[in-house]
Amino acid sequence: MTKRDFPKIHFYDQDFVDIYDKTWAWIQDYWAFGGEKSSPEGKIFANPGSSVVLQTDAVFSSFFLVYSNRIYQAHPTLDFFYGKQEPNGAIRSAYTIATGLPEVSKDNPDGLALPLFSWAEFNLYHKSANKKRIKEVLPVLHRYTEWIDSLFKRSNGLYEVPLSATGMDNAPRERAVYPVDFNTVMAINVLYLSALADILNDKEASFQYKRQYFSLKTRINSLMWDPDEGFYCDLDRHEKRLPVKTLAGYWPLLAEISNDDKAERIINKLQDPGYFGAPHPFPSVSVSDPSFDENGNGYRGSVFPHLTFMVIKGLERYQRWDLARDFAIRHLYFMLDSMSPDGNHHKGNLWEAYLPLKEGPAGKTKKLPDFPRAQYLSYDALSTICLTIENIVGLFISLPRKTVDWIIPNLEIMGVENLSLKKNMITILSNKSGRGWEIHMESEKLYYFTINILGKKKKTLPIPSGKCSMLIDKL
Repeated sequence: MTKRDFPKIHFYDQDFVDIYDKTWAWIQDYWAFGGEKSSPEGKIFANPGSSVVLQTDAVFSSFFLVYSNRIYQAHPTLDFFYGKQEPNGAIRSAYTIATGLPEVSKDNPDGLALPLFSWAEFNLYHKSANKKRIKEVLPVLHRYTEWIDSLFKRSNGLYEVPLSATGMDNAPRERAVYPVDFNTVMAINVLYLSALADILNDKEASFQYKRQYFSLKTRINSLMWDPDEGFYCDLDRHEKRLPVKTLAGYWPLLAEISNDDKAERIINKLQDPGYFGAPHPFPSVSVSDPSFDENGNGYRGSVFPHLTFMVIKGLERYQRWDLARDFAIRHLYFMLDSMSPDGNHHKGNLWEAYLPLKEGPAGKTKKLPDFPRAQYLSYDALSTICLTIENIVGLFISLPRKTVDWIIPNLEIMGVENLSLKKNMITILSNKSGRGWEIHMESEKLYYFTINILGKKKKTLPIPSGKCSMLIDKL
């Protein structure tokens, strides 16, 4: 297997290209057989040396594996979890790889995790156009949602769950009974279930999920929004808002729960050094919070790539492409500078979490002996592959729509080469010639290409099969 099999990226900073290529090379060591019945095609994505596979890793890894030109499959790890569904609809947060048995903890005995499967499946659909898969997984996700509702939904319409179900284990949120992130992710869950039902033209199911979404949206905005602080907060047992500000308050952007005014207020905090505008965006706790630890200390200040990914995808929902790109570039520079103290990016590691105020991996802590884990690619590859293609190079692809959107703030020498759109290989590159800025394209089939140079030009054109080019000045 050679590096050429994967799509190549072009970017003016060669370090970004190198870490992108290197990540694909590392990923070949991240596969395990998910139990005795697994076929070679059904290998699951798991971190080397780990005895368990986590639901959150299965979800987040699907976002970058879809770009492997089908060398690595994104769906078997998700299917591994679906195959473990119990008669009551339960799917647990972690399973032992060797036995396939669930692994739960005292503080989370039901093995609950953030229910993000429907978000992952919606993304998979737009990268594969596999409608048959939607038909197979929707009943599984419906039963899973019903199981969560039956155990954790309270009479106020919100979800009461243990903090470890949010994944932010040691965050300073001990008093949280109704966590803002879990409740918002339930809204994301039903929002995308509605979208998946729409794909199958199931109007009744789509309507029911949409109704659940608007019900949750109303409750989150009325109960969890603090108008004085301009932020979404956890609630205690008495439905009182708790003052601690964590990155959990940014999930409402991804769920499109915030109106423009609320979105503007919380987005401003991403640029404020007193909140989340740390040199390395974004610390898991607000810099001004008394519990903030500049050494990271787990979820008390560390920068986690999967949470940074969530915030950047939330910014996209509000068309803040410029900010999303700036943060992605800054985040990647900090990851690169943290690989090795002597600046040798060829020898160092990527990390599960990073320091917020300077380069380097997050500090070790007694309560989390394995933290931070080196080469935790289920988080890191979100940045080095997914954010690189989608936010730094700026390409957004939908196979069912046959569309490629290229959203960039200004023209630079960059692009992608030999990216597979199912059975169609495409290349899109921009460079400067004697005639001005030119975009060269190569494709095996027709698709629709939208170029959006922020604030200057936006144009959609049908791109025929074969090679072609366009001059930006002529658009």
